[in-house]
Amino acid sequence: MDPAKRVETIIAPTLQDMGFDLVRVRISGAQRRTLQIMAERLDDGTMTVEDCAAISRAVSTLLDVEDPIKGSYTLEVSSPGLDRPLTRPKDYTRFAGLEAKIELREPMDGQRRFRGRIAGLADDQVQLDTEDTRVAIPYADIERAKLILNDELLALAGETQH
Repeated sequence: MDPAKRVETIIAPTLQDMGFDLVRVRISGAQRRTLQIMAERLDDGTMTVEDCAAISRAVSTLLDVEDPIKGSYTLEVSSPGLDRPLTRPKDYTRFAGLEAKIELREPMDGQRRFRGRIAGLADDQVQLDTEDTRVAIPYADIERAKLILNDELLALAGETQH
């Protein structure tokens, strides 16, 4: 199991117990490695600095015991932000109607990058309305995806703040 997946397996249950949902685990860097933990509140509330600190303490303790990453690294805990990555199947249902960029591992019909409005998830395929047509993208083929920061997303974020 790759180190990021192992970290995810180790920390996800504890984060759930603490009231958080794990969005993404990423390990980056060669010389100075960084372990990025991205989480959000289960109650859809706003993540606070205190939330990130609590997650950091809990994750540090778990990883000190399990030691899934060899060598030294910097732990970084954050919330997804507005132009959040789409990392789970449920994200494509939750954020249906919003614009996203999707990049595939391998080209589909000669294309690796797609941009359009999320129309949901059906039969393990992300439905994306592009300028021309609706595209069905196999979820398993997605390398990375994220919401597009635009006026619509900013307005939506403003509504949830009040």
